Amino acid sequence: MSIISKTLLKVRYAETDQMGVVHHGNYAQYLELARIDWLSKLGVSYKSMEENGIMLPVFKIDFKFMKSAYFDDELTITTTLRKNPTVRIVFDFEIHNENQELLTIASSTLVFVDMTTRKPILCPSYLIEIIKKRAN
Repeated sequence: MSIISKTLLKVRYAETDQMGVVHHGNYAQYLELARIDWLSKLGVSYKSMEENGIMLPVFKIDFKFMKSAYFDDELTITTTLRKNPTVRIVFDFEIHNENQELLTIASSTLVFVDMTTRKPILCPSYLIEIIKKRAN
């Protein structure tokens, strides 16, 4: 079971240091962009999830940096759903540059939370159904 999405982005100057290297702090934003894109490609709007009282705060992020990304690089972020979501949803990521060099491996774990009670909840049934249909 793996649902894979590819997200493209171009490194902006503001994301780099004086050497033109992407600062490590920007990678969390790259993963967020890729996760939202992954949901969007399933036909699920993160904004509508929030409008329906569900948020997805980050519980854990892990990175392994192999090579640097630089200003003006075209990056491809491959996002893979690791397993069926429950209260948590776990994604794996690979970031490659335009030369297909693997730059970064990452994973993120998010928790479905009721915005009113601020307590963890199960993944919404509509998302589970979409995932099941897409995985088959």
